[in-house]
Amino acid sequence: MESFARDGMRFEVLDEGPVGAETVVLLHGFPQSARTWAGVSRQLLAAGYRVIAPEQRGYTPEARPRPRRAYRLGELVADVVALVDAAGVDRVHLVGHDWGGGVAWMVAATRPERLHTLTAVSAPHPRAMVKAMLTSRQFRQAWHVGFFQVPWLPEAAIRAWDGRLAVAMLKRAGLDDHTAEAYADRLVEDPGRLAAALRWYRAMPLDASVGRTTGAITVPTTYVWSTGDVAIGRRAAELTGRWVSGPYDFKVLDGVTHWIPEQAPNELAAYILERIRSVSPAT
Repeated sequence: MESFARDGMRFEVLDEGPVGAETVVLLHGFPQSARTWAGVSRQLLAAGYRVIAPEQRGYTPEARPRPRRAYRLGELVADVVALVDAAGVDRVHLVGHDWGGGVAWMVAATRPERLHTLTAVSAPHPRAMVKAMLTSRQFRQAWHVGFFQVPWLPEAAIRAWDGRLAVAMLKRAGLDDHTAEAYADRLVEDPGRLAAALRWYRAMPLDASVGRTTGAITVPTTYVWSTGDVAIGRRAAELTGRWVSGPYDFKVLDGVTHWIPEQAPNELAAYILERIRSVSPAT
C-alpha cells in the first residue's frame, strides 16, 4: 500500500516486506513521522516480516481535520483498525512510540481481537500515568502537555527564530542536532502539520476519563522504557505492569533518552522480535 482511506481522508503509509508474512504496524509520536522507524524497520524486514508505518492523523496532508474532537482517542484507534483492514489481515503485531504508544495501548484495550502482540515504547499504560501523576514528580515531567493546551502560544514558540527554539527544546529532550533540526523544520515549514500535531494534546481534556477507566491489557505485551527519558519517569514505567493481565515484559534501556526508535533501533527491534516470536514461530 501507498495509502489507506477512512471517512474521506487519505493516510500515507510506508509498506514493505512480503504481503503474505505476519504484519507489524509501527505508530510514530510527536513530532515524528513514519520514517522515524527506519532503523527498526530494517531489522524487522530482515527477519521476514511485513512492516507498515503510517503517517498518523494530522501528519499527512489529506488526513488533517480541524476540530480538536477529531483527535480523540476513539478516532485514532479507528484509524489503526482501518489500516489493519486495508492491509488485508485479521491481526497485527502493534508497536507504538510516544503518542503512538498511547494509541497502541487503547487499541489493545478496546480491540484486542485485532492484535497478536503489543510493544509500547516510552508511553506507559494510561492508568499508570495517572497514578504516577498523583504519587511522583511525573506531573512536573509532563509540563509540555499543559503548555500545549494554551491557544496560539505553543505554535509561536515552535516557530520562533525560524524554529531554533524548537530545535533547542528537542535537543534538550535528547535528540541529536540533525534529527532535531529535521523534526523542527517540518513543523515550521508546514503550519498545518504543526497545528494538527498540537490538536492531539488539545483533545486530551475531551478524553479525561480514559486514564481512569482503561481496562487491563490481555494481549502479550512488552513495555520499553529508557532511563534518560525526561518526559516519563520511573514510577509510571514500573506501575505499567499492574494493568497488563496477559504475558508481560518490562524492558529498560539504560542511558537512552525518550527517542528510543532513533537512538536504540537495534535494541528496540530485538525486543519487538522477542515479543513476536513468543506467540509465533520465527519467520
